Amino acid sequence: MCRLLVFKGADPIQLCHLVTRPAHSIINQAFDSRLRLDATRAVNGDGFGVGWYDSSPDAELGEAPCIFTSVTPAWNNQNLQRIAEKIKSPLVFAHVRASTVGALSETNCHPWRYGRLMWMHNGQISDFPRIKRKVLASLPEQLFLFPQGHTDSEFAFAVFLSHLDDPLQKEPFSYKALQRAMLATIRDFNRWSRDAGISSPSLMNFCVTDGQSVICTRYVSSKEDQAASLYFSSGTSFYEHAPGAYRMVKTDRREKIIVVASEPLTFEKADWMEIPTNTLVCITPKMNVLQLPILDEYHTEHDQQLVRSPTFALRTGYPPSMSGATTSSSNHTLQISSSPSSSSSAVGQPSATMAALQNIVNLPDTKPDPISV
Repeated sequence: MCRLLVFKGADPIQLCHLVTRPAHSIINQAFDSRLRLDATRAVNGDGFGVGWYDSSPDAELGEAPCIFTSVTPAWNNQNLQRIAEKIKSPLVFAHVRASTVGALSETNCHPWRYGRLMWMHNGQISDFPRIKRKVLASLPEQLFLFPQGHTDSEFAFAVFLSHLDDPLQKEPFSYKALQRAMLATIRDFNRWSRDAGISSPSLMNFCVTDGQSVICTRYVSSKEDQAASLYFSSGTSFYEHAPGAYRMVKTDRREKIIVVASEPLTFEKADWMEIPTNTLVCITPKMNVLQLPILDEYHTEHDQQLVRSPTFALRTGYPPSMSGATTSSSNHTLQISSSPSSSSSAVGQPSATMAALQNIVNLPDTKPDPISV
């Protein structure tokens, strides 16, 4: 069970306010996960990574993100503590790893980059060795040697890159191009698994950014099972009101800070909303947030959380949301078998909390104001 964090802000933030200082920071989640409902993986101690973009454009430095990875436990790495106090960025990816595929090495630590793009994954591609040959065969020559590690996650990144016209382009990508590539990636893995006769679902919580737009998915290739947990928070400021205690404050309708995380970073009950299973979330360069349910063979017409079981995610060590929690439905959907629809909805109605999060999150039952495109 990995843990991941995405931050996008109108203004840069010190990394320490995301990865080290909060009482439930992603580092603390590595050994104190409040959503770990099983004991199959006691800690996320198989390495970590942090990636960030420069606060201001610099022609000499270029547009590529900087990534720092290590195989040491995140909570015991002094270099991370020092770096986090001295670096500010408007867009940050952070990841702590509990390995399911791939050995313990820095090449297997998330996130990865290619040109200006950065990628990370929480989940697993079921029986990946059985489809790895097809994955490699699908890659164009320029990407064939790109994966340096052995994780299903890095190969998924290569597949994603193969669906972009020019993955090394210098200009920012349109968020719709990133959406299309993400959906095509999920479609490919579903097809390869189906052709190989793999019945066990894959958990595909993917995150990708080009430094301007961000695409995140909460997805499982099943109609009956829940995906690994994923939460959303937004506001105008994220501040420390007491040592280790943070709040997301919203003083107006403008979104200046957006956070997507496997687990809430704060213990404030109203700060977080659960992202529904099999949903794509897009953060545009203008800080608009779009929530797009994915229509494919694993889409369910009824309330997803009411009909989906947490059993598979629990068994594989990727805790889902509370069984029986409710989420809003949306009339705007993404067809995974074709280009995504241009229509979209704002982030939907928050859900109730899961039992394991009763002391952390008790999401409100009112629908937030729409966020326009």
